[in-house]
Amino acid sequence: MQNLLSVIFYVRKSKSITTTHATVYLRITYNGKRVELSTMRKVPLAKWNSKASKVSGTSVEAKQINRNLDIIKNSIYEIHQNLLDKGEDISISRIKVEYLGDNSKHKSSIEMFEEHNMRMDKLVGKDYSYRTLQRYKTTKKHLSAFINSNYSKKDYPVKDIDVKFINAFIYYLKTELDLSHNSALKYLSYFKKIVRIAYVNGWVEKDPFYNFKLKVQLIDREFLTKEEIIKIMEKEFTVPRMENVRDVFLFSCYTGLAYVDVYKLTADDIIKGIDGNKWIKTKRTKTKTLSSIPILPVAEKLIEKYENLENPTGKLLPVYTNQRMNSYLKEIADSCGIKKNLTFHMARHTFATTVTLSNGVPIESVSKMLGHRSLKTTQHYAKILDDKLSEDMNLLKARILAGERMEK
Repeated sequence: MQNLLSVIFYVRKSKSITTTHATVYLRITYNGKRVELSTMRKVPLAKWNSKASKVSGTSVEAKQINRNLDIIKNSIYEIHQNLLDKGEDISISRIKVEYLGDNSKHKSSIEMFEEHNMRMDKLVGKDYSYRTLQRYKTTKKHLSAFINSNYSKKDYPVKDIDVKFINAFIYYLKTELDLSHNSALKYLSYFKKIVRIAYVNGWVEKDPFYNFKLKVQLIDREFLTKEEIIKIMEKEFTVPRMENVRDVFLFSCYTGLAYVDVYKLTADDIIKGIDGNKWIKTKRTKTKTLSSIPILPVAEKLIEKYENLENPTGKLLPVYTNQRMNSYLKEIADSCGIKKNLTFHMARHTFATTVTLSNGVPIESVSKMLGHRSLKTTQHYAKILDDKLSEDMNLLKARILAGERMEK
């Protein structure tokens, strides 16, 4: 009877061609029937050995993952053997129930969220960033408040989640929390991840998100003009922290790095490029893609300004928390007479638009420097300014006139 049972592991790749990690799934086959369950473990695609169903290598991480997979596999065979010893009827569904536990049909939304976040917490710095964990925690908080408000309960059975529940949650986010359409969808996407885990593990009969589609609304992202950058650059501050924040913000305007990537930047990320000049080479925290950025003169001067910074962590620049940075940036905007809602992320938009594209840098190069996975993402940041369009058209007119003179 033992040969009727098969347990293998495989990875399920994301649709993105740049994905470096994938989730490991468990496939149990018994007597010709099978079930597939998520192990909630991510592995590097380059290290996954599909034939051996394990991670290749002798690193501590590889050994730990393989040991966990062996534990799962052994538990399945142990369940099968126990059922044989008891003389009970064996089926794939019975093995699944025994493996998941008797409470699998009574899983609740907040409970699942908490379990998920606890697992993620242990993988921060490896598979996930601290910021991503915080977003899941915030989503759980919003979901808990929604359930309490709409159903007068502390939790809600995951098996009862349907399209009606999802729509009510979106409505709550938009009305009670006054979130924008796109912000509401971001929280919904984190909730969707939890529901999909429940579906994969068989705790809900069908995925309520299967045919559920909500499109992100395209918005005009604000950026600073050349004149506004100069205002900030030339502004003199008597308070050191304000000067520090201004400098770090300008550094991002001329490198395109997001807050978290500027925060973790060290001297080790500065290398000599193929052209003999200094470049920044760093993996984006958000996407794990490589950003390759030639250092412009403004950014280089800022690095030199803080090269003797007393910092035991080895950070390149004096970066405060994101919340403090954004708070101080609002003060800077007021002092410079800038009416825009100045945030640190606006520096990234400014790099894409004012610093690069409007100066003739091809969008493909901008995308590479921003560390984007596709040009479509870059296009959301980039705006072609009227003066750049005018300049391009004037060059075209000049070429046409020159061609007409040649014909004469």
